[in-house]
Amino acid sequence: MPVSQEGAQRASRQRSPRSLRFLALTILAATLAVGGLASHPGTAAAAGKKVVIVVGPAGSNTADYIYNAKKLAAQARSYGATVYEIYTPHATWSRVKAYAQGANILIYLGHGNGYPSPYGAFSKYSKDGMGLNTTDGSSSHTYYGEYYIAQAIRLAPNAVVILNRLCYASGDSEWGAGNPTKSVAIARADNYAAGFLRAGAKAVFAEGINSVSFVLNGLFKTTQTFSSIFWHDPAYTGTYHFKFNSTRTPGNWAIMDPYAPSRYYKSAVGALYMTAVSWRNG
Repeated sequence: MPVSQEGAQRASRQRSPRSLRFLALTILAATLAVGGLASHPGTAAAAGKKVVIVVGPAGSNTADYIYNAKKLAAQARSYGATVYEIYTPHATWSRVKAYAQGANILIYLGHGNGYPSPYGAFSKYSKDGMGLNTTDGSSSHTYYGEYYIAQAIRLAPNAVVILNRLCYASGDSEWGAGNPTKSVAIARADNYAAGFLRAGAKAVFAEGINSVSFVLNGLFKTTQTFSSIFWHDPAYTGTYHFKFNSTRTPGNWAIMDPYAPSRYYKSAVGALYMTAVSWRNG
């Protein structure tokens, strides 16, 4: 079984705590959303597209993550997608596993636990997955690593995974920790994508700080390739970018766009030649 860990749990960027009233209202709204897990029928433009958005427990950042997740949910619904929102304290593995099946887009916001890291040897059971509520209603978290993602989740053909605001997924370190070397950052991004690619994803986008709304817009509203969608991030720099062939998932490649040397907050790994049109056509 997965083991709850105390390490690797800070988000990639600390944010100012919101008021207790805002937090209470946000958690209440999230509870209601998950309690019903109601689908939202969409327009013909995205008929049949299933979007699953998960927010795991993230300490003082939780309210901010839920706030941003709800904005992404509203955006996806505006395109006609059917959206399921699974928010802490109800984001358990059993619930996430059930609703992620057949998802065309899976979005996760929460703690990241990647590799290489300062927390010991690699473990497929706890690394490079999602940090979710240990039990329903709890504030504690358990990491479900790439083994669980690859073995238990079957995404839709050509699915896209979006990892937002977590450590390690795009190659970065925890907030306040030392910056990684380029080789370490490459390994982190490649490793974090591996389990999701084995679960059926065609591409994994990771954005450590900024919004990922541009990915949704690119998928639903453009004819761009996945790599072009990556470069249409409003926060891109392009100064230090590079690409590499994946070693964890041969046949795939990756691009990274550090905003400064050793600052790795943007990556995409997968079949990046694929187009949004092909994704929409399923």
